[in-house]
Amino acid sequence: MNAQYKKGALEICVLSQLVCEDRYGYELTENISKTMTIAGGTLYPILRKLKEDEFVTTYLVDSGAGPARKYYRLTQKGRARQIQLKEEWEEFTHAVQSLIEVEASETV
Repeated sequence: MNAQYKKGALEICVLSQLVCEDRYGYELTENISKTMTIAGGTLYPILRKLKEDEFVTTYLVDSGAGPARKYYRLTQKGRARQIQLKEEWEEFTHAVQSLIEVEASETV
């Protein structure tokens, strides 16, 4: 998968993973990695930026085995951002798909 495509989509992927439940960083990486290949530390700069922008908050939970896990929780501002990005993504992918289909139909 093209690295630039992934880079542009990771913010919405992370926010969307947090819509239904809080998650810790490694869990987010594992969930997203089931669908697309990402390096282990790829999400942490994104998570840090989301926190700075107040789209997520964090809290620690004792893991029972090792250090406490930092969980990420979507804020109201983060929910609004996820909705906005999802709408923009759907508009963008629809536009790209229509261009691809036009090209394919013109070559036939």
